[in-house]
Amino acid sequence: MTISFDWLKTLFPTTLSAAEIGALLTSSGLEVESLTEVESVPGGLRGVVLGTVLTCERHPDADKLSLTTVAVGDATPRQIVCGAPNVAAGQRVVVALEGATLHPSTGEPFKIKKSKIRGAASEGMICAEDEIGLGQSHAGIMVLDTNLPDGTPAAEYFGLGSDTEIEIGLTPNRADAASHYGVARELRALLGQPAHLPDVSAFAAPASGENIEVVIEDEQACPRYAGLLLDNVQVGPSPEWLQRRLRSIGLSPINNVVDVTNFVLHELGQPLHAFDANQIAGNKIRVKRAEAGEKFTTLDGVERTLQAEDLVIADAHGAAMALAGVFGGKTSGVSNATTRVVLESAYFAPAVVRHTSQLHGLKTDASFRFERGTDPYMVPTALKRAALLLQEVAGAHIAAPVVDVFPHLIPNNQVRLRLSRVTRLIGQEIGEERIREILTGLGIKIEAETTAEQPETRNQKPETTWLLAVPPYKVDVTREADVIEEILRIYGFNNVALKPHNSASFLSGFPNPDPEVVRQKVADLLSGQGFSEILTNSLTNSQYFEKADAPDAALVRILNYNSQDLNIMRPTLLTSGLEVVRHNLNRRQRDLKLYEFGKTYHLGDNGKYKEKNVLAIYFTGSATAETWQHASRKSAYHDLAGAVQQVLAALGHPPPASQPTQHPYLAGGLTLLAQNQPVANVGAVSPAVLKRLDVSQPVWYAELDWDWLLKKYKATLVARELPKFPEVRRDLSLVVDQAVTFDQLRTIAQRTEKKLLRDVNVFDVYAGDRLEAGKKSYSVSFTLQDPTQTLTDQAIDQVMQKLIQQFEKQAGALIRK
Repeated sequence: MTISFDWLKTLFPTTLSAAEIGALLTSSGLEVESLTEVESVPGGLRGVVLGTVLTCERHPDADKLSLTTVAVGDATPRQIVCGAPNVAAGQRVVVALEGATLHPSTGEPFKIKKSKIRGAASEGMICAEDEIGLGQSHAGIMVLDTNLPDGTPAAEYFGLGSDTEIEIGLTPNRADAASHYGVARELRALLGQPAHLPDVSAFAAPASGENIEVVIEDEQACPRYAGLLLDNVQVGPSPEWLQRRLRSIGLSPINNVVDVTNFVLHELGQPLHAFDANQIAGNKIRVKRAEAGEKFTTLDGVERTLQAEDLVIADAHGAAMALAGVFGGKTSGVSNATTRVVLESAYFAPAVVRHTSQLHGLKTDASFRFERGTDPYMVPTALKRAALLLQEVAGAHIAAPVVDVFPHLIPNNQVRLRLSRVTRLIGQEIGEERIREILTGLGIKIEAETTAEQPETRNQKPETTWLLAVPPYKVDVTREADVIEEILRIYGFNNVALKPHNSASFLSGFPNPDPEVVRQKVADLLSGQGFSEILTNSLTNSQYFEKADAPDAALVRILNYNSQDLNIMRPTLLTSGLEVVRHNLNRRQRDLKLYEFGKTYHLGDNGKYKEKNVLAIYFTGSATAETWQHASRKSAYHDLAGAVQQVLAALGHPPPASQPTQHPYLAGGLTLLAQNQPVANVGAVSPAVLKRLDVSQPVWYAELDWDWLLKKYKATLVARELPKFPEVRRDLSLVVDQAVTFDQLRTIAQRTEKKLLRDVNVFDVYAGDRLEAGKKSYSVSFTLQDPTQTLTDQAIDQVMQKLIQQFEKQAGALIRK
């Protein structure tokens, strides 16, 4: 938000500099991001002064030039050659002295130098208005009517002192400060000096007259609506002072009517809108909800389809003329032919304006303020201020009384404040009188005071409680803690002394384990293996998951989405990750190892929304790069599965069991189980999914249940002494049915021998014509070790015999010898 320092001083007169004001505002929470000096005209007319033409004679060598002497306030008059036809002795003129740089209305800046023109010395320049950037006329020099002494800076005469733009980083909760008067109110509280509203005492409306009718059909959406009819309006350019005010905050002037509404909005924080009164059918304004599907063309020429939740300003026939609090309509707007205007000043419910603004993608200065909350009691003041300005700049005449529909007064917010609580939360005794001063400066009234003994502790002082009335424009002050924060803001954070030994009455507990620490541990592990972390959008496209004729009830849909491509919350991280893969593939980056921590979103059968934290890992392209020693190798399932198992091991889980995956987006793979709980799905992404996402090469994907893994995280590291005795390996060749998996064989082995069996590994699988149909052969190695002694052949044979028996019994295995 941009504030003009000169404009601010009309509401809050101060001798402080812009830098001092900026420091005060920043200390109170209105962070000043920048202070920028702004000149009314480029160059600020430096080196340009007022002068008097003492003599004027025709140039001896040029018929169209005059030779003049001009007094400029010092001892020596200047000789200046002038080509203007209207120059004459005795005139008060504008003189650019030697060394001044002029910025004309058109063309490039130029510097005044001492020169000779047709043989005559010229020590300056008598200026026309276009030559100093104050207009377009070049018919002759500017002739002034002034008694100011020679040598007076021209900027002083024209009132062109420099201004300072104050850029404030306004937080969403500070809607009360979204105007020059709002900032003036803040300074009133900080400095204890009055802030002045513009004087509207000259406003006078006739007691009667043909008037508009206002009907509010939804009082919840529009608690207050005021209108004023003006006639004899002459639409045209605004005067220079008004244009200069708007330019000082970065606005472009449009015409005097629109400029006045913009001026009042930024001065008082109350948005206004001007309707062409002749375009209001039935001379009636209806504040109502739109008809679903109704077509409406806004001022920018875009036809929009309205929804039943949109609040509109309509005429007697119900035709929309404006989106309430957001944007005006094309047909009812003010044009050069407008002579009668209806000014609107209203208070709209923030949620209603926010919905319409979001739905139609319209962000305006009016909606910015309405959707954060405006002051319902500023409505008539802003209306009168605008009417007086239109009388001044557009010749307007107030044709009828103000129509102000305000069926139910909006009360102040009642808050109870305990003075002991102020001391406790701030950590320092401020003093009752200082608290009163601060609350008064903030516009918060003390309606009642009570004092009561505290029964539980007789030694303490009596508890003093104030009942406060907080004005509606302070939308973020609703609780006792909010009031105390306001007191502290104005008192000054820097004024709270730090004690030698600080303490707190409450200490927040720390999660165990700390989710961020565990997450960083796994991120470091994956990054160390060459994976890159990505961060993708939680919003995605519903077309990835459903067809137009088959909606998915489990998807979490966005009601007010801005793009069809981002209309749901993602149910899986896979699609957003594949978008990253596609982006890289399109740029010839084909070997990718990626991971992401993120949330997925689902709508349950019970109608409740569910969020789930997931770790997703992607592997595509080559697992190893091509070198002179070996060729590149394409990534395979085991490359990704190995990374997943390392993650599980880092989180304290033993090697997981597995079963065939049923993941809807994978074309085969395994579901890994920890404590009989599915914790990860690992496999190849389905070709159909790759085609839908336009990914041109196979992708391996793993999805881990991060919530469960974090919950079961084991931070304890168990260390064991390295065995002193050697391990022994024995191999078996097992012929089993095609349906039997290695995981089943490993489970049988681990259940059969728990003391000596250290590892089970498959090193060959065969299925061919040398085996019976429906059979396959596993070549499996078994590693045995006794930590207390060297294994004997007898002990080894006993173990292997037990394993053979159980393989034959439980898996129907045939042992090949």
